[in-house]
Amino acid sequence: MSGKPIVPLIEYEAASDEVRAVYDDIMRTRNVDWINNFWKVLAHDPALLKRTWETLRDVMAPGALDPLVKDMIYIAVSATNGCEYCTYSHTASARAKGMSQAELMELLAVVGMANETNRLANALRPPVDEKFQPRD
Repeated sequence: MSGKPIVPLIEYEAASDEVRAVYDDIMRTRNVDWINNFWKVLAHDPALLKRTWETLRDVMAPGALDPLVKDMIYIAVSATNGCEYCTYSHTASARAKGMSQAELMELLAVVGMANETNRLANALRPPVDEKFQPRD
């Protein structure tokens, strides 16, 4: 996926006031002094940028799941979907939260196994066991 973006990046200095407000919230929330390229391409549509940021911010905030677990789930989904950018981004975020190399490798082994067994189950269509069904 690396290469030239479909649209140019909108840097902070060139951003509209509406986009700068979102950029400022990103930097404040993440306690960083820069904006990553994902947001810079979304900035071509300020409403999309704002909506995506606010939803991501809310979903990734501490809750019932630990923030590291949320990043690890994001890595798993991103690897499965083939999103290079998100895999790199959330791996960096998870490492900053303490994820070890061994945890990353084990996570990716689980992702690979789940993809394999999901495909086998989808192809073979075994009925779901009664013991797996929710009880009322």
